[in-house]
Amino acid sequence: MEWPVEADRPLKILLAAAEAAPFAKTGGLGDVCGALPQALARRGHDVAVMMPLFRSCRQAGQPIEPLDVCVEARVAHHSEYGRLWRGRMPGSNVPIYFLEHNVYYDRDDARAGHTIYQYKGGDGQMRDYEDNLARFSFFCRAVLNSCPLLNFWPDVVHVNDWHASLIPVMLRAQYAGDPRFRRMKSLLTIHNMAYQGRFPKEQLGVTGLGWELFKFEYLEFHDMINLLKGGIVFADAVNAVSLRYAHEIATYEGGYGLDSVIRDHGYKVTGIMNGVDYAVWNPATDGYLPATYDVGNVHWGKAICKEHLQRLSGLPTRPDVPVLGIVSRLVKQKGIELIQGCAWDLMNHDVQLVVVGTGEPAYEGFLRYLANTFPHKVAVALEFNERLAHQVVAGADMYLMPSLYEPSGLNQLYSLKYGTIPIVRHVGGLADSVTDLTEGSLRHGIATGFSFSDYHPMALLWAIRRAIGCFRHTPQVWEQLQRNAMLQDWSWDHGAANYETLYRKMLEVPA
Repeated sequence: MEWPVEADRPLKILLAAAEAAPFAKTGGLGDVCGALPQALARRGHDVAVMMPLFRSCRQAGQPIEPLDVCVEARVAHHSEYGRLWRGRMPGSNVPIYFLEHNVYYDRDDARAGHTIYQYKGGDGQMRDYEDNLARFSFFCRAVLNSCPLLNFWPDVVHVNDWHASLIPVMLRAQYAGDPRFRRMKSLLTIHNMAYQGRFPKEQLGVTGLGWELFKFEYLEFHDMINLLKGGIVFADAVNAVSLRYAHEIATYEGGYGLDSVIRDHGYKVTGIMNGVDYAVWNPATDGYLPATYDVGNVHWGKAICKEHLQRLSGLPTRPDVPVLGIVSRLVKQKGIELIQGCAWDLMNHDVQLVVVGTGEPAYEGFLRYLANTFPHKVAVALEFNERLAHQVVAGADMYLMPSLYEPSGLNQLYSLKYGTIPIVRHVGGLADSVTDLTEGSLRHGIATGFSFSDYHPMALLWAIRRAIGCFRHTPQVWEQLQRNAMLQDWSWDHGAANYETLYRKMLEVPA
């Protein structure tokens, strides 16, 4: 029997993920896995990160070096080998290990439109790589096989999303014979329930797992393999990235078919809100901005940032016109269809709209058409550009996030810190972090933005009209909103403390 760890000793934590900023990032997962390990280390814990060595990792501008360590891991009926590389999370001593396997991982190419998960076909549509199951099965097994090679035996292996969900499965089903692995606890964080890692059952052999696991209780899902389901079942604990999202994934609408699995394992499911790395997202220190500012000089600082954004976007430099900003993946989840549905009505108002992002060709085409039709009102940059993202968040007056669903959301947290008032749909982390402006919330000093509930273009338009009216007609209320927003503390210090509490709770129970 393994006894629980001492209540106050530092923990060893291994975080496994497909992304960690600044080395690889397609969304919030990369931001979280880049910031959380450093916040945990600041709390005194021994933390390491492991991810695949994608091409973007070599191009991130951060020093990494190869190690004389080669990892063997079974894929299907043969062994694959990968060399480990090592770097540091920027500005910290947290080590990050990269698994090199060029055939599997050296294929992302921004110029060609290929990401770490998908490639762009000749028709412009994005498609999953056909060997994704092999790519991430190899990664999961290699993470566990690296522990003895690095002599790093974590108390908790913290896995993220479907790409790493086989780690809890393998840990309990195949590695439990070794007491060093048996004492490890596993935590699965669900960043987005819609992405589950589903594959044909005929490919089960690729994982190296036996058919005894292809059962309804384990990996089977509508006669297919479901990696996220396996992670939920076998992990010692599961968390979603906001309290509200933890409830939503247990519903038919939010569970994407796995709601019953979440309910069955509800005793180990919780929610922890994501945080913000204020070393990166802080208007007082942001090197991407033409002028830095804080809550004491927000009016002056944002005026400079707004004029700069308007000039950069080719829009008229008018301080009186409200600028709406969007930095987003242009996909259905982000509510782009609501913007599309109310765009013509919105253009009847004296507003400006600045959009930065890439995504589905239909949405990109619509936004391009809107910008061409209203060149003095709409500017669109169909790219992801970190500098421009910061400048939009700082230079806009309002930030739009009308998401269909939003597990946690980070951009609304950025906008709060920058005094850019968020307009959000009341779901997931958006509901947990943005307080709608009402007489009561204003009186109690807690109003930070505008929200709506119905997933309908007119509901979004009404929320935008409310925000425009406040901006134009009650400047003192607008300034109060900005102060309330900027004084919010969504730093990772709070999130890391909550994760530490969860880790220690997991370790209380003897293995």
